[in-house]
Amino acid sequence: MNLDPQPVMPRRRDWRLGILGSGFIVNDCHLVAYRKAGFNPVAIASRSRVNSERVAARHSIARVADSYAQLLDDPTIEVLDIAVPPNAQLGLIKAACARRTVKGILAQKPLGMDYAEAVEAVRQCEAAGITLAVNQNMRYDPTVRAARQLLDAGALGSPVLASIDMRGIPHWMPWQSKLGWVTLRIMSIHHLDCFRYWFAAQGEPSRIFASVRTDPRTRFPHADGIAAYILEWDSGLRCVALDDTWTGPAKEGCPADIRIQWRIEGLDGLAMGDLGWCQDPYTTPSTMRWARKGDVGFHEPRWQESWFPDAFAGTMAQLLVALESGAEPAISGRDNLHTMALVEAAYRSVASRRAVELSEIVHSTS
Repeated sequence: MNLDPQPVMPRRRDWRLGILGSGFIVNDCHLVAYRKAGFNPVAIASRSRVNSERVAARHSIARVADSYAQLLDDPTIEVLDIAVPPNAQLGLIKAACARRTVKGILAQKPLGMDYAEAVEAVRQCEAAGITLAVNQNMRYDPTVRAARQLLDAGALGSPVLASIDMRGIPHWMPWQSKLGWVTLRIMSIHHLDCFRYWFAAQGEPSRIFASVRTDPRTRFPHADGIAAYILEWDSGLRCVALDDTWTGPAKEGCPADIRIQWRIEGLDGLAMGDLGWCQDPYTTPSTMRWARKGDVGFHEPRWQESWFPDAFAGTMAQLLVALESGAEPAISGRDNLHTMALVEAAYRSVASRRAVELSEIVHSTS
C-alpha cells in the first residue's frame, strides 16, 4: 500500500503572512518550516521588539512592527499566524476581527484559556468573515497522517484499541507558571486531537476519564503534571494515553528512556509509531511499522520529515488551501471546539473523579 503523508500545498506560496509572537515555537518551528515550504512571512511583532528583530534577522523577515497593534493595522497582511500564550490569544483574535483586513488566522493551540474562550474566538471570526484554523500540528507528523490513511483505506479493519505512550520532558514556557496548569491543555491536547483525527469515521468520543498528579520536576504550582486518560466511543473503540512528563529522574542522574510511541490495533491489522519530537536532536524523523493479517512481516515506510519543525508547514498550508478553495480548513476553529471540549471534560473528570460525557461541556457553555 502506497502511503503519502505529505500535506497538500497551496497554489500560491506568496500569501503575505504576519507573525504575532517571537518565542521558541516561532523561531525554531513555524518559521523554519515556512521557509522550507517557500511561504512568505513579511512582518513580525511581539511583546519584545528586541526578540522580534533577532527572529526577523534569522529568518529574513523584512519588517519588524513596534507592537501587535501596529502589525494588525497593516492592511497588506493577508494571513495572521498567532503564536502567543493562550491568555493573550483571544484578545488578538478580537482585535484582528475588529479590523476585518486579514483573510485568515492560524491560531495556536489551545484556542484560548478554556472551551468558552474557544467558542468566542470561533464566533468572532465567523462574524468577521475571517477563516480560522488551529495549529494542531501533531496531525501533520508523517506517521500520524500515514496511520490515518491506513484507517481510511480499511487496511487495519475496524479499530479496537489505540494508545499513545509519552515518556518525554516538555519544555514548559515561563508564562505557564502563572496559569496553574501544564500538561492537559499544552501537551495532552495534541494526543486528544490526534485520536479525534484518526477515528473521525467513528464520530466524536462520548466520554473521557482522566487522572493526574503533579510532576516532581516542575517547581511552580500546577495541578496536571502527569496525566492518564481513557476515551470511550459508543462503538466500543477505546483510546488510552499516558503523558508522563517525569519519566523517572532522567535529568537528575538516572539513565533516560525518552520517547513518544503510538499504537493502533484493528480487527485486521496493527500499526505502531515512534515520534521523533522528544529525541535528540528534536528534528529526528518519526518512524512507523504496520502489518495486516496474512503479511509475512511488518511494512516499515520511512520519511525524512519529523513532527518538529516539519509539521508546522502542514498547519499553515491547510489554511492557505482553504482560502484558495473556499472550503473549511482541515483543522478549522469550529472543528477544534471538539478538541477543546475534550480538554475541558478531562479537567472536569479530574475534579469530579468520574467519567465525563462530552455533552456536559457543550451544553453547559452553548
